Amino acid sequence: MFYEGKIYRPPSEAKSIILQITVGCQHNACSFCAMYKDKSFRIKSGAEIKDIIATAVAQDLDAERIFLADGDAIAVDTSLLIEILDQLYEEFPRLKRVGIYGGPKDILAKSPKELANLKAHGLTMVYLGVESGNDAILTAVCKGVTSEQMIAAGQRVKASGLTLSCTVIIGLGGKAHSPEHAVDTARVISSIDPHFLGALTLMVEPLAPLSKAIERGTFQLLTPFECLTEIQILLEQLRVTHCVFRSNHASNYLPLRATLPDQRDELLKTLDNVIRNHAIDQLRPEGWRGL
Repeated sequence: MFYEGKIYRPPSEAKSIILQITVGCQHNACSFCAMYKDKSFRIKSGAEIKDIIATAVAQDLDAERIFLADGDAIAVDTSLLIEILDQLYEEFPRLKRVGIYGGPKDILAKSPKELANLKAHGLTMVYLGVESGNDAILTAVCKGVTSEQMIAAGQRVKASGLTLSCTVIIGLGGKAHSPEHAVDTARVISSIDPHFLGALTLMVEPLAPLSKAIERGTFQLLTPFECLTEIQILLEQLRVTHCVFRSNHASNYLPLRATLPDQRDELLKTLDNVIRNHAIDQLRPEGWRGL
Protein backbone atom coordinates (compact mmCIF):
# COMPACT_ATOMS: atom_id res chain seq x y z
CA MET A 1 0.00 0.00 0.00
CA PHE A 2 1.40 3.42 -0.96
CA TYR A 3 1.21 6.12 1.70
CA GLU A 4 2.14 9.78 1.59
CA GLY A 5 4.34 10.46 4.63
CA LYS A 6 4.06 8.68 7.95
CA ILE A 7 0.77 7.05 8.81
CA TYR A 8 -0.77 7.21 12.28
CA ARG A 9 -3.70 5.22 13.59
CA PRO A 10 -5.35 4.59 16.98
CA PRO A 11 -3.89 1.66 18.97
CA SER A 12 -7.15 -0.26 18.60
CA GLU A 13 -6.80 -0.17 14.80
CA ALA A 14 -3.58 -2.23 14.85
CA LYS A 15 -5.21 -5.08 12.90
CA SER A 16 -7.05 -2.84 10.44
CA ILE A 17 -6.23 -2.08 6.83
CA ILE A 18 -5.39 1.61 6.68
CA LEU A 19 -6.70 3.54 3.68
CA GLN A 20 -5.27 7.04 3.32
CA ILE A 21 -8.18 8.93 1.79
CA THR A 22 -6.87 12.29 3.02
CA VAL A 23 -3.35 13.56 3.53
CA GLY A 24 -2.41 15.35 6.73
CA CYS A 25 -4.67 17.23 9.11
CA GLN A 26 -6.92 20.13 8.12
CA HIS A 27 -6.38 21.93 11.46
CA ASN A 28 -2.70 21.00 11.93
CA ALA A 29 -2.07 23.79 14.44
CA CYS A 30 -1.91 21.93 17.77
CA SER A 31 1.31 22.92 19.51
CA PHE A 32 1.87 19.49 21.08
CA CYS A 33 1.57 17.55 17.81
CA ALA A 34 4.16 17.05 15.08
CA MET A 35 2.46 14.18 13.27
CA TYR A 36 1.39 16.11 10.19
CA LYS A 37 3.72 19.10 10.18
CA ASP A 38 5.49 17.78 7.07
CA LYS A 39 2.26 17.45 5.06
CA SER A 40 -0.17 19.81 3.37
CA PHE A 41 -3.77 18.81 3.88
CA ARG A 42 -5.68 17.55 0.89
CA ILE A 43 -8.57 15.23 0.19
CA LYS A 44 -7.71 12.60 -2.36
CA SER A 45 -9.77 12.45 -5.54
CA GLY A 46 -12.43 9.84 -6.15
CA ALA A 47 -10.18 8.20 -8.75
CA GLU A 48 -7.26 8.00 -6.30
CA ILE A 49 -9.46 6.50 -3.64
CA LYS A 50 -10.82 3.86 -6.04
CA ASP A 51 -7.24 2.86 -6.86
CA ILE A 52 -6.41 2.67 -3.15
CA ILE A 53 -9.39 0.42 -2.49
CA ALA A 54 -8.49 -1.80 -5.46
CA THR A 55 -4.96 -2.21 -4.10
CA ALA A 56 -6.31 -3.06 -0.65
CA VAL A 57 -8.69 -5.66 -2.09
CA ALA A 58 -5.80 -7.31 -3.92
CA GLN A 59 -3.80 -7.46 -0.70
CA ASP A 60 -6.48 -8.68 1.71
CA LEU A 61 -9.91 -9.50 0.35
CA ASP A 62 -10.94 -11.00 3.69
CA ALA A 63 -10.28 -7.87 5.74
CA GLU A 64 -12.80 -7.34 8.52
CA ARG A 65 -11.60 -3.94 9.73
CA ILE A 66 -10.62 -0.77 7.88
CA PHE A 67 -9.41 2.57 9.18
CA LEU A 68 -9.71 5.74 7.09
CA ALA A 69 -6.71 8.06 7.49
CA ASP A 70 -5.17 10.70 7.86
CA GLY A 71 -5.73 13.05 10.77
CA ASP A 72 -9.37 14.05 10.32
CA ALA A 73 -10.68 12.13 7.35
CA ILE A 74 -14.21 12.90 8.47
CA ALA A 75 -13.63 16.27 6.77
CA VAL A 76 -14.31 14.52 3.46
CA ASP A 77 -17.63 15.55 1.93
CA THR A 78 -20.40 13.30 3.24
CA SER A 79 -21.54 12.20 -0.21
CA LEU A 80 -18.02 11.03 -1.08
CA LEU A 81 -17.64 9.28 2.27
CA ILE A 82 -20.87 7.41 1.62
CA GLU A 83 -19.59 6.35 -1.82
CA ILE A 84 -16.38 5.12 -0.19
CA LEU A 85 -18.26 3.20 2.51
CA ASP A 86 -20.61 1.59 0.00
CA GLN A 87 -17.68 0.51 -2.15
CA LEU A 88 -15.80 -0.90 0.83
CA TYR A 89 -18.71 -3.07 1.93
CA GLU A 90 -19.24 -4.18 -1.66
CA GLU A 91 -15.58 -5.08 -2.21
CA PHE A 92 -14.81 -6.61 1.18
CA PRO A 93 -17.41 -9.34 1.86
CA ARG A 94 -16.27 -9.89 5.46
CA LEU A 95 -15.98 -6.24 6.45
CA LYS A 96 -17.45 -5.55 9.90
CA ARG A 97 -15.95 -2.27 11.01
CA VAL A 98 -14.79 1.06 9.55
CA GLY A 99 -13.17 3.67 11.79
CA ILE A 100 -12.14 7.26 11.19
CA TYR A 101 -10.46 10.19 12.95
CA GLY A 102 -12.79 13.12 13.50
CA GLY A 103 -11.59 16.59 14.45
CA PRO A 104 -14.12 18.51 16.58
CA LYS A 105 -14.55 21.31 14.03
CA ASP A 106 -15.09 18.83 11.19
CA ILE A 107 -17.60 16.86 13.24
CA LEU A 108 -19.54 20.03 14.00
CA ALA A 109 -19.46 20.93 10.29
CA LYS A 110 -21.62 17.85 9.64
CA SER A 111 -25.29 17.85 10.52
CA PRO A 112 -26.79 15.17 12.78
CA LYS A 113 -28.49 13.76 9.68
CA GLU A 114 -25.17 13.48 7.83
CA LEU A 115 -23.58 11.59 10.70
CA ALA A 116 -26.59 9.30 10.94
CA ASN A 117 -26.33 8.62 7.19
CA LEU A 118 -22.65 7.71 7.58
CA LYS A 119 -23.67 5.29 10.33
CA ALA A 120 -26.37 3.82 8.07
CA HIS A 121 -23.80 3.23 5.33
CA GLY A 122 -21.42 1.38 7.62
CA LEU A 123 -19.18 3.87 9.39
CA THR A 124 -18.66 2.31 12.78
CA MET A 125 -16.35 4.30 15.03
CA VAL A 126 -15.19 7.90 15.30
CA TYR A 127 -12.02 8.81 17.21
CA LEU A 128 -12.15 12.28 18.78
CA GLY A 129 -9.07 13.89 20.27
CA VAL A 130 -10.43 15.84 23.24
CA GLU A 131 -6.92 16.30 24.72
CA SER A 132 -8.09 18.60 27.56
CA GLY A 133 -11.32 19.94 28.99
CA ASN A 134 -9.75 23.15 30.22
CA ASP A 135 -10.40 26.15 27.98
CA ALA A 136 -7.17 27.93 28.85
CA ILE A 137 -5.16 24.83 27.99
CA LEU A 138 -7.10 24.26 24.76
CA THR A 139 -6.29 27.82 23.79
CA ALA A 140 -2.65 27.52 24.79
CA VAL A 141 -2.15 24.38 22.67
CA CYS A 142 -4.05 25.93 19.72
CA LYS A 143 -6.71 23.23 19.58
CA GLY A 144 -9.06 25.67 17.88
CA VAL A 145 -12.22 24.88 19.86
CA THR A 146 -13.63 25.49 23.32
CA SER A 147 -14.57 22.80 25.80
CA GLU A 148 -18.26 23.39 25.04
CA GLN A 149 -17.64 22.87 21.33
CA MET A 150 -15.76 19.70 22.18
CA ILE A 151 -18.71 18.48 24.21
CA ALA A 152 -21.09 19.33 21.36
CA ALA A 153 -18.96 17.41 18.87
CA GLY A 154 -18.81 14.33 21.06
CA GLN A 155 -22.50 14.40 21.85
CA ARG A 156 -23.35 14.78 18.16
CA VAL A 157 -21.38 11.65 17.29
CA LYS A 158 -23.05 9.67 20.06
CA ALA A 159 -26.52 10.88 19.11
CA SER A 160 -25.98 9.57 15.58
CA GLY A 161 -25.52 6.03 16.87
CA LEU A 162 -21.84 5.87 15.99
CA THR A 163 -19.40 4.42 18.50
CA LEU A 164 -17.25 7.17 19.99
CA SER A 165 -13.70 6.82 21.26
CA CYS A 166 -12.21 9.88 22.96
CA THR A 167 -8.56 10.57 23.70
CA VAL A 168 -7.11 12.82 26.38
CA ILE A 169 -3.47 13.72 26.99
CA ILE A 170 -2.08 13.38 30.48
CA GLY A 171 0.35 16.19 31.29
CA LEU A 172 -0.92 18.62 28.66
CA GLY A 173 -1.30 21.38 31.23
CA GLY A 174 2.24 20.91 32.47
CA LYS A 175 3.14 21.26 36.14
CA ALA A 176 1.46 24.66 36.37
CA HIS A 177 -2.03 23.47 35.43
CA SER A 178 -2.13 19.76 36.22
CA PRO A 179 -5.03 19.69 38.73
CA GLU A 180 -7.39 21.85 36.66
CA HIS A 181 -6.47 19.90 33.52
CA ALA A 182 -7.54 16.67 35.22
CA VAL A 183 -10.72 18.06 36.78
CA ASP A 184 -11.93 19.95 33.69
CA THR A 185 -11.09 17.06 31.38
CA ALA A 186 -13.17 14.77 33.58
CA ARG A 187 -16.04 17.27 33.32
CA VAL A 188 -15.94 17.30 29.52
CA ILE A 189 -15.60 13.53 29.20
CA SER A 190 -18.47 13.04 31.65
CA SER A 191 -20.65 15.36 29.58
CA ILE A 192 -19.82 13.44 26.40
CA ASP A 193 -20.04 9.99 28.04
CA PRO A 194 -18.09 8.16 25.28
CA HIS A 195 -18.02 4.42 24.72
CA PHE A 196 -14.22 4.36 24.91
CA LEU A 197 -11.68 6.63 26.55
CA GLY A 198 -7.95 6.52 25.94
CA ALA A 199 -5.46 8.44 28.07
CA LEU A 200 -2.11 9.07 26.40
CA THR A 201 0.81 10.69 28.20
CA LEU A 202 2.36 13.79 26.68
CA MET A 203 5.47 13.20 24.60
CA VAL A 204 6.75 16.16 22.59
CA GLU A 205 8.76 15.70 19.41
CA PRO A 206 11.27 18.37 18.28
CA LEU A 207 9.02 19.52 15.41
CA ALA A 208 6.13 20.24 17.77
CA PRO A 209 5.91 23.96 18.67
CA LEU A 210 5.49 23.06 22.35
CA SER A 211 9.09 21.78 22.38
CA LYS A 212 10.31 25.39 22.26
CA ALA A 213 8.42 26.22 25.45
CA ILE A 214 9.95 23.18 27.13
CA GLU A 215 13.43 24.30 26.07
CA ARG A 216 12.77 27.81 27.45
CA GLY A 217 11.49 26.38 30.70
CA THR A 218 8.09 28.04 30.35
CA PHE A 219 6.41 24.63 30.14
CA GLN A 220 7.43 21.93 32.59
CA LEU A 221 6.69 18.28 31.89
CA LEU A 222 5.24 16.15 34.66
CA THR A 223 7.24 13.44 36.37
CA PRO A 224 6.01 9.85 35.97
CA PHE A 225 4.29 9.88 39.36
CA GLU A 226 2.74 13.29 38.71
CA CYS A 227 1.26 11.78 35.54
CA LEU A 228 -0.21 8.92 37.56
CA THR A 229 -1.66 11.39 40.05
CA GLU A 230 -3.31 13.27 37.18
CA ILE A 231 -4.88 10.02 35.97
CA GLN A 232 -6.01 9.34 39.52
CA ILE A 233 -7.78 12.71 39.75
CA LEU A 234 -9.33 12.22 36.31
CA LEU A 235 -10.76 8.84 37.28
CA GLU A 236 -12.06 10.10 40.63
CA GLN A 237 -13.94 12.91 38.88
CA LEU A 238 -15.30 10.94 35.92
CA ARG A 239 -19.01 10.21 35.76
CA VAL A 240 -19.72 7.90 32.82
CA THR A 241 -22.36 5.23 32.31
CA HIS A 242 -20.39 2.50 30.52
CA CYS A 243 -16.95 3.32 29.19
CA VAL A 244 -13.93 1.17 28.41
CA PHE A 245 -10.93 3.08 29.74
CA ARG A 246 -7.44 2.40 28.42
CA SER A 247 -4.15 3.92 29.44
CA ASN A 248 -1.93 1.27 27.88
CA HIS A 249 -0.47 3.24 24.96
CA ALA A 250 3.30 3.14 24.48
CA SER A 251 3.50 6.68 25.87
CA ASN A 252 2.06 5.70 29.25
CA TYR A 253 4.17 4.89 32.28
CA LEU A 254 1.71 2.39 33.77
CA PRO A 255 -0.55 0.26 31.55
CA LEU A 256 -4.13 0.41 32.79
CA ARG A 257 -7.43 -0.91 31.48
CA ALA A 258 -10.86 -1.05 33.07
CA THR A 259 -14.56 -0.71 32.41
CA LEU A 260 -15.99 2.33 34.13
CA PRO A 261 -17.62 2.87 36.48
CA ASP A 262 -17.67 -0.81 37.52
CA GLN A 263 -13.91 -1.20 37.95
CA ARG A 264 -13.10 2.35 39.05
CA ASP A 265 -12.29 1.41 42.67
CA GLU A 266 -9.98 -1.38 41.56
CA LEU A 267 -8.14 0.98 39.21
CA LEU A 268 -7.82 3.69 41.85
CA LYS A 269 -6.48 1.14 44.32
CA THR A 270 -3.79 0.12 41.83
CA LEU A 271 -2.82 3.73 41.20
CA ASP A 272 -2.77 4.59 44.90
CA ASN A 273 -0.53 1.61 45.65
CA VAL A 274 1.99 2.50 42.93
CA ILE A 275 2.04 6.22 43.81
CA ARG A 276 2.16 5.76 47.59
CA ASN A 277 4.95 3.18 47.41
CA HIS A 278 6.80 5.06 44.68
CA ALA A 279 6.95 1.74 42.82
CA ILE A 280 9.39 2.67 40.06
CA ASP A 281 9.84 -0.99 39.17
CA GLN A 282 6.23 -1.12 37.95
CA LEU A 283 6.63 1.79 35.52
CA ARG A 284 7.59 1.61 31.87
CA PRO A 285 11.21 2.84 31.54
CA GLU A 286 11.56 6.22 29.83
CA GLY A 287 13.52 4.68 26.98
CA TRP A 288 10.67 2.26 26.23
CA ARG A 289 8.05 4.97 25.81
CA GLY A 290 7.02 6.01 22.34
CA LEU A 291 4.38 7.61 20.16
